[in-house]
Amino acid sequence: MKVTLVFITLLWMVGLMPITVQAQAKNDRAYWIHEMDRMARPVIRLLAHDSLRIGMPQVTSKNVDNREHRIQVQYVEVLGRVLCGISPWLALDDGPAEEKKLRQQYRTWTIQGLKNALDSNARDFMRFDLGGQQLVDASFIAAAMVRCPWLWENLDQSTKDRLADAIRTTRRFKPVFSNWLLFSAMNEAFLAKFGYDWDVMRVDYALQQLEQWYVGDGMYMDGPHYAYDYYNSFVIHPFLGGIMDVVETKTKAYNDMFGKIKKRNQRYAIIQERLINADGSFPPSGRSIIYRGAAFHHLADMAWKKRLPDELPVGQVRGALTAMLRKTMQSPSTYKDGWLTIGLYGDQPGLGDFYNNQGSPYLCSVLFLPLGLSADDAFWTAEELPWSAKRIWSGDDAKKDYSIGY
Repeated sequence: MKVTLVFITLLWMVGLMPITVQAQAKNDRAYWIHEMDRMARPVIRLLAHDSLRIGMPQVTSKNVDNREHRIQVQYVEVLGRVLCGISPWLALDDGPAEEKKLRQQYRTWTIQGLKNALDSNARDFMRFDLGGQQLVDASFIAAAMVRCPWLWENLDQSTKDRLADAIRTTRRFKPVFSNWLLFSAMNEAFLAKFGYDWDVMRVDYALQQLEQWYVGDGMYMDGPHYAYDYYNSFVIHPFLGGIMDVVETKTKAYNDMFGKIKKRNQRYAIIQERLINADGSFPPSGRSIIYRGAAFHHLADMAWKKRLPDELPVGQVRGALTAMLRKTMQSPSTYKDGWLTIGLYGDQPGLGDFYNNQGSPYLCSVLFLPLGLSADDAFWTAEELPWSAKRIWSGDDAKKDYSIGY
């Protein structure tokens, strides 16, 4: 019987036997879980055992500006980036027995790991006052908590207060006049959500400035000048959406702005889906391309929040994101000794930026946000549909794409 099952599985893998809709959907989620575990396990497990500093390689981009400093900050960096992606999955309570068992292990590791990171007597204690980069990565921890109240609720009070203090510490760093304004705002949104005093002005300044940087058709400038890269997805749209979710529970003053943001969120999701080629590749444009699947942070975020526009059926989005995940993970040199390499398709050091260290590529964990949806959710059970590029480049008819004016 086991031999038969293995043979059938092999037939599926080589494409000689059709896979039913249900089996394909189940196979997709299992693949995502496998890749999430492969990526997050070294980070979360080592931190839980107070051994992240011992086990994490000290790697930087060959173009690094200050190697010693970039290594110092890589621990907060990798923690924030992994948590930002896996936190919604930690909050689930359902799923197959094996997935539930794995989740329980991660819950245990994550809670203990956060205690270690915030305990000054632990080997893995993390300082948040070493440089401006920590404003960035504190905000990813803040975003993880905003996305997963379960995680916050299961921390002891001492750890909660230490985390709030650590995040407040980053107020000493002046954000770069760019998407960094949203890092400051997300930190304040975290404090607001969980009952701490928060700086309304930091949030207001970020929201008002981003409104000034909107250039049309769902796209923002990243500062005073427009850059063709993926920062609208790496940070701008997901953070605007996350900050909005908190602030609109506190005040109605931004209702008109938030109405526009929601429409822009949907338009940019449509643009994102069309960027994924038929084979799962996408244009390798702009800086920070070594964040791999984080180029589609926004599309994953919109799928998890169930805010996809009607033009994007969930089976189509799952198909596109799965193809992209497979493409970016398939190179044999994607990992070295169990750790992500600096590159887009494997180990490509020439693609590194001056600020990249071993923790940097782990922003691609945000692709796993839809794992925060139940295994029974339509995102996972719907029939896979050809995404736009796959449909068009196979010769099928497709709907025309149009820009928006708001």
